[in-house]
Amino acid sequence: MTPTALPRDRRALLALGTCLLSFTVFWTVQRTAHVSMIDLMVYRAEGETVRGGGDLYALRATGAGLPATYPPFAALLFVPLALLGAGTARTLATAGNLVLLVAFAGLASRLVGHARVEGVWWVAAAAVWCEPVWTTLRYGQINLLIAVLVLWDLTRRPGHRWAGAGIGLAAAIKLTPALFAVFLLVAGVVARTGGRCGEPWLRHARGAAVVFAGATLSAAAVLPYDSWRFWTRVVFEAERAGLAEDTANQSLRGMLARLLHTPDPGLWWIAAATAVGAAGLAASAAAELRGSRPWAAVGCATTALLVSPVSWSHHWVWCVPMAMVLATRNRTAAVGAALVFCSYALWWVPHGSGRHELRQGGVELTLSALYGVTALFFLALTAARTGRAGTGTAGTGTARPGEARLGEARSGEARPRRRSQAVANE
Repeated sequence: MTPTALPRDRRALLALGTCLLSFTVFWTVQRTAHVSMIDLMVYRAEGETVRGGGDLYALRATGAGLPATYPPFAALLFVPLALLGAGTARTLATAGNLVLLVAFAGLASRLVGHARVEGVWWVAAAAVWCEPVWTTLRYGQINLLIAVLVLWDLTRRPGHRWAGAGIGLAAAIKLTPALFAVFLLVAGVVARTGGRCGEPWLRHARGAAVVFAGATLSAAAVLPYDSWRFWTRVVFEAERAGLAEDTANQSLRGMLARLLHTPDPGLWWIAAATAVGAAGLAASAAAELRGSRPWAAVGCATTALLVSPVSWSHHWVWCVPMAMVLATRNRTAAVGAALVFCSYALWWVPHGSGRHELRQGGVELTLSALYGVTALFFLALTAARTGRAGTGTAGTGTARPGEARLGEARSGEARPRRRSQAVANE
């Protein structure tokens, strides 16, 4: 008997068992590899620095000498880690990230309108092995937490009292998600300009801005010196996060640095980021206004990752909802995207000490740009779908955020070089 022929409760149990088995094997492999979870150790050091009243942005943690790069609000959240031993912190972080992965799979399923329990377990069981998720857990990163906050926000019912809270908190922890607030603002302004009611989107954007400001000001009250230093200096130091050309950097800046064989693509990157940022926001806002929030949400996420100065491969956990959204319209494209993010192909090229990425040729350049190219393809597909949709739904003037999306669902619709060297020894 095939899984689809089983009764619904048995299908759910089979999916749950498979997910637990997948997670158990993953946990065993990770422990066998003796991973250091180096980023988690940096977070722990940040928490200790805050507790001790030290200079947060003078911190250099672990044997790789890694600095703090997140806003001060994030460091406040890391304080409890300082109360735990390193081993306990690693165990709890891994368990927490696996729980967040299930939540992420559930929210992504809700986003595309296929939130069956067994489907969530199957997605989580497979997603743990894709490179961005695997690397997130390997380093003890917070990418799944950020993505869950954003998706929780975007899958609430229209007009929810907490609208904007998830995006605002995510942006206060890590700046990149702030583009979601800009996306909502753009959608609201365009709707109003076109004679529609843009207030739901504008209210959502305002909610995100208020929560972001509240969290940031709270951190400033507790850590005034660190806050002043971050917002006047550290936030502009893109090189602080690591080398632009590092193969793990899958942003436009990283792609251009490798393509042009320069550690600083300068104006080329600014021009590309401006063009892609504008086009990505336009395509995402247009998709939102035509009732395609799944395409709009993932489009905004990929735009943010592309235009960010540094988007390490583990930041691309958004590949999970990307493949799910593609599967609603084009199974072949969905399989292709899944293969890209599960292939680990960017690590097939020479990397590590020696700055090999500045000497890459054809095949190597292609392999080390797969995430960015896939994201550009997704944005092009989003724009093409929106263009084909025409003005059929845009002209109604009655759709509110989420309402048209639900209707569509029913119809089927790098990290620093020193860090690379450190983890290579694990």
